[in-house]
Amino acid sequence: MNKTASVVIIGGGISGCSIAYNLAKKGVKDVIVIEKEYLSSGATGRCGAGIRMQWGTEMNCRLAKYSVEFFEHANETLEYEFDVEFKQGGYLIIAATEKEVEQFHKNIALQNSLGIPSRYITPQEAKEIVPHMDETQVLGAAFNPKDGHLNPFHTTQAYANAAVRLGVEIMKFTEVTGIKVENGKIKGVQTDKGFISTPVVVNAAGGHAQEIGKMAGVDLPLFSERHQILVTEAVEPMQGPMFMSFSQNIYCQQTPHGSFIMGRGDPNEPRDLRVTSSWEFLDEMAKTCIRFLPPLRELRMVRQWSGLYNMSPDRQPIYGPVEGLEGFILACGYSGHGFMFGPVTGVVIAESILGEKHTIPVDALGPDRFEKGLMVFEPSVV
Repeated sequence: MNKTASVVIIGGGISGCSIAYNLAKKGVKDVIVIEKEYLSSGATGRCGAGIRMQWGTEMNCRLAKYSVEFFEHANETLEYEFDVEFKQGGYLIIAATEKEVEQFHKNIALQNSLGIPSRYITPQEAKEIVPHMDETQVLGAAFNPKDGHLNPFHTTQAYANAAVRLGVEIMKFTEVTGIKVENGKIKGVQTDKGFISTPVVVNAAGGHAQEIGKMAGVDLPLFSERHQILVTEAVEPMQGPMFMSFSQNIYCQQTPHGSFIMGRGDPNEPRDLRVTSSWEFLDEMAKTCIRFLPPLRELRMVRQWSGLYNMSPDRQPIYGPVEGLEGFILACGYSGHGFMFGPVTGVVIAESILGEKHTIPVDALGPDRFEKGLMVFEPSVV
């Protein structure tokens, strides 16, 4: 197999498929998406699939708000025959320390200035929203009713189907083995099924973005760490919003199908790209969940899994071209929130490739910000 493409996108998660769709929608021909397994087999299909606009940096708030507004009409916009299952039950983010209370007031002021309808509430008001919560464990909370949850597999497939209808080729079960560079320019991509000649490569490889970067001779300031999740049996609806705590390290959401999905981070998690599961996670997850949401102790766990957070130094995405390597575009480093930024990622990366003015100015998220010391740290990450 020898092919020619105008753009090759490495990664068949929501980012890759959204970028492909937006390029094709703008009239770009011969776009190829390469995925080493099936669509959503990486970070997208392994995420908790929560969608929130409650962030602590203006950039992340703007990116999330754009994406939420897209998700509200995704079925119609992408002409999807099924349903991406967007449930806007809100996010209830609890403050367990005085420092968090102070940070939440700052966050909410920022969010409100951007048109995000979040508000600060008391523990008693929080309990009215999640009645089975132990309100004695919290000092206050932030709540935004327009945050929510959707199905990552259906959402990615909706983008993929729309992209294919516009002429995009998606090569599944195809592994990238090398990237050809000559005189500081991208020349093509080597795969286990042959060579693809192209002047533009987009690194949307999620947890494996560092590996793809090295193939092009680029050392990205990223690392990927394992994050684990569990899912319970399905029960009758009892929790509308996502329940979350940054300091207490928990997120817990009841899906439209009745199951509870919950996860937590751990700074001691391995960074060797493993996606195995551990008993330690189950133990700590259960303890944290029962402390804040006692009735959930009765639920039976169905299974657990893990995925990779591709972490950037400031916990914000890396978007745009790499200086000194013409045609190499980055869409990575999401630090656990790449799925919820999928719609805006597709738009701004397509604009970057075509040299268009960005819908949302993302120049501050370029890869050169780390060397220049222009990072703005995102405080609101689990």
